Amino acid sequence: MRDVSTGSARRPSADDLLVLLAVGRSGRFVSAAEELGINHTTISRRIAALEHTLGGRVLTRAAGGWELTELGREALAAAEVVESAVKSLAADADGSRVLEGVVRISATDGFSAYLAAPAAAEVQRQHPKITVEIVATTRRASTQRSGLDLEVVVGEPQVHRATATRLADYSLGLYAAQDYLREHGSPARVEDLVHHPLVYFIDSMLQVDDLDLASSFAPAMRESVTSTNVFVHVEATRAAAGIGLLPCFMADRHPDLTRVLPEAVSVKLAYWLVARAETLRRPEVAAFVAALRAKVHRERSALLGVGK
Repeated sequence: MRDVSTGSARRPSADDLLVLLAVGRSGRFVSAAEELGINHTTISRRIAALEHTLGGRVLTRAAGGWELTELGREALAAAEVVESAVKSLAADADGSRVLEGVVRISATDGFSAYLAAPAAAEVQRQHPKITVEIVATTRRASTQRSGLDLEVVVGEPQVHRATATRLADYSLGLYAAQDYLREHGSPARVEDLVHHPLVYFIDSMLQVDDLDLASSFAPAMRESVTSTNVFVHVEATRAAAGIGLLPCFMADRHPDLTRVLPEAVSVKLAYWLVARAETLRRPEVAAFVAALRAKVHRERSALLGVGK
């Protein structure tokens, strides 16, 4: 862009571009300020200076934070080049590039524990300066990914200005404790389930459509212990509270649980990975995603309940 008053080219400050990069990734001034170690006022001032230099808005208000404008996305691409050049100066003694930074992921409880956490540990062993923050929650993909780099959700999401990729299929099955089956008997048909209590999510608090539909094969089952946390489902089932509808990759770890009606009841769902395109280009995020994909691939049989 050219300054008409002087005829000289107006170039954005590298510092201003890096501030935009932090805001564009988190969607929030506060998160960007924490990442960069500066205050909220400085973030606002840097963004205002960048917009003045470029002659237009780089950010626009969205639900819960900020979104990049078209001009902002162009500036962010330039900011990524600046960041890459700065990071390339950091290298090990052998000259290899050092990856560093924080990767924040939101995922369901079971996925967080058995897939995301081992992948994070693998990344940390290879790249000790990468920190992975895991937020365990079961919900739909957020419309504004403020403060998050990656989300893993159940079921194909409808997302805006983000990419959604099918990560893995997994199965739910009915399980019961051996003590429960000795006392109450094992159902021989789906119709027999009406005589047994179900351990599953709290219906009124379930936000994920695919999980809500998963129990529709036995609408007449009365609720026993319900929870927003799948680990509670597993432990309540192990304690003989009823028959649990559980992820196979979690239930099959426990020898005291027996699968019930495996041929008749097998609910297949899918994990989807959601992220902004610019976030996926960050080397530390790309390293974690690669480790996560490798872990999921190794566990594919267990996820589908055919590994036991």
